[in-house]
Amino acid sequence: MPKIIKSLSAIEVKRLTEPRMHPVGTVAGLMLNIKPSGSRSWILRTTIGARRCDIGLGSYPEIALAVATEAARAMKVKIKDGADPVSERRAKQMLVEWTFQKCALAYIKGHRESWKNAKHAQQWENSLTTYVYPIFGDKHVRDVTMADVINAIEPEWTTKNETLVRVRNRIELVLAWAAARGYRSKENPAQWRGNLDQVLPKPSKVNNRQHHPAMPINDMHAFTQKLRSTTGTAARCLEFVILTACRSGEARLATWAEFDQQAAVWSIPGERMKSGRPHRVPLPAPVLKLLQELHRFEGTELVFPGREVTKPLSDMSLTAIMRRMKLEAVPHGFRSTFSDWTSERTSYPAEVREMALAHAIGDGTEAAYRRGDLFDKRRNLMRDWAAFIDIPPATGDNVVEFKAA
Repeated sequence: MPKIIKSLSAIEVKRLTEPRMHPVGTVAGLMLNIKPSGSRSWILRTTIGARRCDIGLGSYPEIALAVATEAARAMKVKIKDGADPVSERRAKQMLVEWTFQKCALAYIKGHRESWKNAKHAQQWENSLTTYVYPIFGDKHVRDVTMADVINAIEPEWTTKNETLVRVRNRIELVLAWAAARGYRSKENPAQWRGNLDQVLPKPSKVNNRQHHPAMPINDMHAFTQKLRSTTGTAARCLEFVILTACRSGEARLATWAEFDQQAAVWSIPGERMKSGRPHRVPLPAPVLKLLQELHRFEGTELVFPGREVTKPLSDMSLTAIMRRMKLEAVPHGFRSTFSDWTSERTSYPAEVREMALAHAIGDGTEAAYRRGDLFDKRRNLMRDWAAFIDIPPATGDNVVEFKAA
């Protein structure tokens, strides 16, 4: 324990100016802490159990010497009686500070860099602000209950199910984060299996999500021929999307450096893929011809630049082409058409089709053992897809019916 030194008077304390801890006497361990900035505050340096602690008692001169002395004496009496003022203060701060909203913001901040798309963090913030914070955002995270979660997601569970499924998952992740930090128990009231699934209908029963309208398989030739007669970068980008079965964002952001036209390969880096993994696309002859005929703009590496050459085409520019043709289908729907054609008109295995679409194949164990990307088989698949698009569908007198023997 610190020794009791000669007690300083109020005048003597006022004259202290050297930046350091100054013992002031009367109560062992009571000091005036003067910082290099000139700010001054009272500190009680003592021990609680086996650890040394510095307990703040307020700033000087707001807290006078006499008041600080009495506060230090009272604090030491509490410690002698078995109290732990430092732990109590931390617990009190935790009660005030770690609301669900603060935990959610900390979770988003901690994971933002690992999310490949900046929009992902914004979607987190927007959905929690809309559906969760008004219900229990200000509630301490340890007190969040299943009833709170239900109150947040049940009102629009059947009308906005896809959104509320994501919100439920985000609540669960935030509460799991808080439990790992010690701010609440391990029990998670937002868990679905064996918990909320007993109260809310399954998403598959109420999810009214509509699939992207797709082009019928037999309409592909006529549409592509009409598209090829349309001029402009957006038309060429849409044709490229069709022939490669890629997502429109992957095409719109493509750069010339990603293409090896001699090897007929387009290598998309992982940061531009939905899966986060690099993806190779085999390029059939019509795609190579399209690329060779494209104008290369100065000041940009983009293959399909927008009106401002330094910026890519907007997604709406591709949709606008189809709207001008009075079509219900959307650009993303061509991936469905490609999938249907592969399943219904070819003998290619499903895993070749899924790999061409850059979809995950099987579970984690299967993925771990599947080292290749079926590239040679996919090259044949994309060649056949391009050939199918170029050939008019057989109709009328050109159709010969084969009767079973």
